[in-house]
Amino acid sequence: MKRLLAIACLTAAMMTVAAAQTYPSRPITMVVPFGAGGPTDALARILAQRMSQTLGQQVLIENVTGAAGTLGIGRVARATPDGYTLVIGNWASHVVNSAIYKTPFGYVNDFEPVARLSGNPYIIVGKNALPKTLPELIAWLKANPDKATEGTGGAGSGQHVGGVYFQKVTGTSFTFVPYRAGSSDVMRDVVAGHIDLSIDQAISALPYIRQGQLRAFAVADSKRLAAAPDIPTVDEAGAPGVYVVAWYGMWMPKGTPKNVVARFSAAAQEALADPGVKEKLAGLGQDIPPPEMQTEEALGKHYKAEIDKWWPIIKAANIKLD
Repeated sequence: MKRLLAIACLTAAMMTVAAAQTYPSRPITMVVPFGAGGPTDALARILAQRMSQTLGQQVLIENVTGAAGTLGIGRVARATPDGYTLVIGNWASHVVNSAIYKTPFGYVNDFEPVARLSGNPYIIVGKNALPKTLPELIAWLKANPDKATEGTGGAGSGQHVGGVYFQKVTGTSFTFVPYRAGSSDVMRDVVAGHIDLSIDQAISALPYIRQGQLRAFAVADSKRLAAAPDIPTVDEAGAPGVYVVAWYGMWMPKGTPKNVVARFSAAAQEALADPGVKEKLAGLGQDIPPPEMQTEEALGKHYKAEIDKWWPIIKAANIKLD
């Protein structure tokens, strides 16, 4: 019996190695835990098209929505760890949500980091009637505590957490106004003057900034945005260190063979280096990190650092779900 068991284990191990060596031999499913047409979906489709060429197999997009992305992430946590199912997520889905939601899976322990992708810095914007510079805005907010309003996608959304962090660093206080439809309605109401400001992803704010409908105070990052180089960073504008970046990454289920992870990671990095992909992402306001920061190891380190930074902020703010 022991001999038969040993043979069975050896056979299974050999089959796993063989499968990993021939990877991929069939289409791969990339789960997007948000709806079609959003920023994460747009990035996934751009990368999937290019990666399909490198891998010689189709990378198919599956949108699994619900519970702020946790349903789609959970779908991948339960998947067979063979490299044929992965999830693409971002700062909000993997850092913010992991501090707020109680889930049957572990965000860190149940996944293998695959690749760190592009990032979309947040921009501090306001209606045109507000003061012109960031120091003037901060002074105005301090002189009018809780009178100003910031539009958000609801409790725990990126705009909400970014606003909480801005308040913490600058010593200001304003009222959060949740919007069920998210960024699109927030931007329209800031333009119309119904609310005062928003801290939102560049991809959402840039069209209105370019048309002169919103005042851009600063990019919430340490470097200027390539798609809008005239907007100063928070460091330059007067709120040093208020960094809020919607970075993106890919994860596979825990236990996926390392050489499979490495193969898919290399395909992702090759896609990010493609001039056509770079051009498309730049048009979306996305910044691509240096190659050494795109690896599976780099994603793992960056993810831990972001959790260490944001979890205390989120928990101290006692953010509750609506």
